Amino acid sequence: MKIDILTLFPEMFENVFSSSIIKRAINQKKVKIKIHNFRDYSIDLHHKVDDTPYGGGAGMVLTCQPIFDCVESLKTKDSKVILLTPDGIPYKQEIAYNLSKEKHLIFICGHYEGFDERIRSLCDLQLSIGDYILTGGEFASMVITDSIVRLLPGVIEEESHKNDSFNNNLLDYPTYTKPRNFRGMEVPEVLLSGDHKKIEEYRRLESIKKTQSRRPDLLEK
Repeated sequence: MKIDILTLFPEMFENVFSSSIIKRAINQKKVKIKIHNFRDYSIDLHHKVDDTPYGGGAGMVLTCQPIFDCVESLKTKDSKVILLTPDGIPYKQEIAYNLSKEKHLIFICGHYEGFDERIRSLCDLQLSIGDYILTGGEFASMVITDSIVRLLPGVIEEESHKNDSFNNNLLDYPTYTKPRNFRGMEVPEVLLSGDHKKIEEYRRLESIKKTQSRRPDLLEK
């Protein structure tokens, strides 16, 4: 997979993709990630990428030209262009699975007060990672990239992400490790039984109970 990220602040990404699972995926050539400063594509004498909004209002708005030119220089028939915006559709695990099957993703990180509405015409998908406002789309692109890369074949064990929270609209079951007793808190006996059928039933029940307690909206689905 290839991922291109368009941003005005490439320095924000310097350490994010250079450690842990994403670094390993890059080293194993499971994914190629490249950061592009779309200011480099501005034809303005001073490399300006924003301007005041028509109709008045606070803040500056990202202009079309640099973003259009940057996307068009990267886009191929295999590309999926994604705009990160608070009014996009809510990002879910199901979307992460679908995007992990794509060959090429292009993320556009908004910034300042917003972007010219015509930039939306470039995009195949518009995503939001939550009902709150960030200073820009950079953090959202990091979150989404991380969630996708871990799903690529061979990056982590398939069983690990099959049991993730939000699969089948359920939160993940509770897990334990050594010691068996920590400050009077015991590991559930069933997990020590060696009876895999009982363990599977226990985990399924606990997953449902946790979802019912913390995210009942998921069970409604």
